[in-house]
Amino acid sequence: MAIRLGCQMPKFTYSAAAADLFPTIIAQAREAESAGFDCAFVADHFFQTPALGPAGGPRPEAYTTLGALATATEKIQLSALVTSNTFRNPALLAKAVSTLDVASGGRAVLGIGAGWYELEHKQYGYEFGTFAERFERLDEALQIIVPMLRGEQPTFEGKWYRVESAINEPRIRADLPIMLGGGGEKKTFALAARFADHLNIICGISDLPRKLEALEARCAEVGRDRSTLETSYLAFVFIDESGDRARQLQRDFLLDLGVDLAKASDTERAWATAQQICGTPDEVAEQLQTRVLDQGIDGIIVNLVGNGHQPGIVELTGRTLRPLVDA
Repeated sequence: MAIRLGCQMPKFTYSAAAADLFPTIIAQAREAESAGFDCAFVADHFFQTPALGPAGGPRPEAYTTLGALATATEKIQLSALVTSNTFRNPALLAKAVSTLDVASGGRAVLGIGAGWYELEHKQYGYEFGTFAERFERLDEALQIIVPMLRGEQPTFEGKWYRVESAINEPRIRADLPIMLGGGGEKKTFALAARFADHLNIICGISDLPRKLEALEARCAEVGRDRSTLETSYLAFVFIDESGDRARQLQRDFLLDLGVDLAKASDTERAWATAQQICGTPDEVAEQLQTRVLDQGIDGIIVNLVGNGHQPGIVELTGRTLRPLVDA
């Protein structure tokens, strides 16, 4: 499955014309493929989330987008980072990701999480529930999805979901990879230890050592060798051949979120940039090597939120980072 280098495409406010969105999305995915990225990701939200700018901006539906990318690419793996379990019946989700796998010739990855953004649930009429309930639902969903992906016909009756001899055909393989995404040391990491091939850890970079210790503990609790669970880190990366230009991109992005780095306190700056890497290619490579990979993380997924839609930036990032993850 290995995902040592991934590219997430999360923001679509770069074009006023909806007709221009998909050509740009496809161009990014093809550029990622040619630059040696292992997987292209889209986020599973209905509109832009506040972590990326003012809420309500355009966002295409994830699995329709991935289906389009399946026919526009040839080698790169395709996934949501991550599917919100609350949006789809688990049997339907198993069917959708299996169909994506067939359409792409065996390149689908099921990325999944518990769901977190309450506003879109309210606006679209989905039950949000409590934190504990969302993880109960994810646990039950995985007990349905995993056997369906493996070619079984599960019967399951739970608090939240039920299926009866659920058939999932066509499929082309029994080892479609499952990725969990999140930073929860108790619930998310425990589910990853039980069900996942890959865990994408989402947290501040400085928290990574503690997260990996927690993951080791969750794996030990279920008798799993931690080395059998691949890990990656999701980093917001601002990269440009000009370091000044990269830092301006970061400042502009944070201004959209209401954070002025020129006026921010040290505490505010640390909070706002906790998941961010910024600079020239050499600076970005050095930071990701020492702050992420050297901590024991297997791979990097980059979110080029400032300029990833511009031709050449994904290629520059792949050329910069591929040697690190191949080392």
